[in-house]
Amino acid sequence: MSKRELPAASNFIRSIIDEDLSQGLNDGRVATRFPPEPNGYLHIGHVKSICLNFGIADDYSGSCNLRFDDTNPDKESPEFVAAIKEDVQWMGFEWKRLCFASDYFEQLYGFAEELISKGKAYVCDLNAGEIRAYRGTLTEPGRDSPYRDRPVEENLDLFRRMRAGEFEDGSRVLRAKIDMASPNINLRDPTLYRIRKGATHHQTGEAWPIYPMYDFTHTLSDALEGITHSLCTLEFEDHRPLYDWFLENIEVPTRPRQYEFGRLNLEYTVLSKRRLTELVSQGIVDGWDDPRMPTIAGIRRRGFPAEALRDFCTRIGVTKSDGMVEMAMLENSVREALDAAAPRAMAVLNPLRVVIDNYPEGKREELVAANHPKDASMGERNLTFTRELYIDRNDFMEQAPNKKYKRLTLGGEVRLRNGYVIRCDEAVRSEAGEITELRCSYDPATLGANPEGRKVKGVIHWVSAEVGVAAEIRLYDRLFNVPIPGADGDWTRDLNPESLVTVQGIVEPFLAQAEPETRFQFEREGYFCVDSRDSTPERPVFNRTITLRDTWEKISQRAD
Repeated sequence: MSKRELPAASNFIRSIIDEDLSQGLNDGRVATRFPPEPNGYLHIGHVKSICLNFGIADDYSGSCNLRFDDTNPDKESPEFVAAIKEDVQWMGFEWKRLCFASDYFEQLYGFAEELISKGKAYVCDLNAGEIRAYRGTLTEPGRDSPYRDRPVEENLDLFRRMRAGEFEDGSRVLRAKIDMASPNINLRDPTLYRIRKGATHHQTGEAWPIYPMYDFTHTLSDALEGITHSLCTLEFEDHRPLYDWFLENIEVPTRPRQYEFGRLNLEYTVLSKRRLTELVSQGIVDGWDDPRMPTIAGIRRRGFPAEALRDFCTRIGVTKSDGMVEMAMLENSVREALDAAAPRAMAVLNPLRVVIDNYPEGKREELVAANHPKDASMGERNLTFTRELYIDRNDFMEQAPNKKYKRLTLGGEVRLRNGYVIRCDEAVRSEAGEITELRCSYDPATLGANPEGRKVKGVIHWVSAEVGVAAEIRLYDRLFNVPIPGADGDWTRDLNPESLVTVQGIVEPFLAQAEPETRFQFEREGYFCVDSRDSTPERPVFNRTITLRDTWEKISQRAD
């Protein structure tokens, strides 16, 4: 079952299902499927389809199959199959059946022979270019292939010899015989089978020299699996008449119905599989699971919770039209989920050493901090306080720039989070003039208490220099600088050169032992997670998931 936190939102697909159930259609069953092609990693656009298909099955006590549309052996691999299975389960869903279109190759071949025997399919010797030329245009009808009227027996013989591997790639195809003058080009004798001689399939090996086309396979796989509601994105709307034609002209065990919904388009991303492949192959990103990628693998590695993605899909809803969704909507879902679930910790990303001169040398004090300010069930942890510690370099200025500045200044005071109030007495500089160290003093009466006779407004985070652990902190940001990359034709010009900035920070010692993908809020810095690929206890690596606030909104306002 899926892990749903919110009630199902009404939409036109659910209304259709409710009407079907009220009429007793499909014997009261609801059966869906999620049918990705294993030729790449799933991305944020697939998340909507995953949530829709599996969510509907859960909410109606139905079933949802995970079916791999594996009819293109040249581009598919077991790596992609494994990644897709992992992604679906990480999203919180379980399939009723795990299926491959290749499981049905023998039955699909039999359906093709059935069409030939009925005079509704033929073997065509036109090459790919000739088929396109004969097909016509949106304003001109197509022309019949010279092989369209081949006798049934000749077509059966040629098709069986295609299966036997007698012909070379591109020399022949099997086409449906429908209507070359149809205003819907998809009905102008579409190709059903093509030759892929010598291709090695990840499931069937070299058993098949011919492979069925997507429309043929998809429709009949739905029928064989007893799917009741075949949910597709809008680009398949023009294919629905062909979907129905197959069901009307082949003896199938069930009659599913296809419905289309608007696909998810997200600002500041590219979701084209070709573009994503280019990002990986050109080395712009470090693999399909790079945390800047919109793939589910990348999103997971960056630290986005699955519940945030499900919440996001609930918020954007299901409509009959495509639309562009603001990145802020996704980021708001992520912030809300992490604010509630991520324990707090302290990490200094730009360390500046502080020496507290009046604190005893060699002394260690264990202070107590809540792991979450709003959830006592998360417990508490100890913070080791020592004479030497680190604060963030951005939390110190020799002179306050204005009255709103609440951090440490020369001669000023600030409170250390969960600790004491300190005063900066001296800023030590290198020969080059850079501040390398702050000499400070602390007020021992201010642990958990306000100082006598004065008010200290600022609170900054810190880590002990003696027990803190050095860590690599990867500050990930949006991969593109503009909402719609490539609007002027060259999407590479829109890449954000600061989509990844790496710094060497100091973190609380317990963070080095955290499991991969564990998420934290680094106080005053943002949400981070343990990198699942590179982090080790000896060399911890943390990925910034998201900032505490929407900094891009301020950037956009300044740009306007």
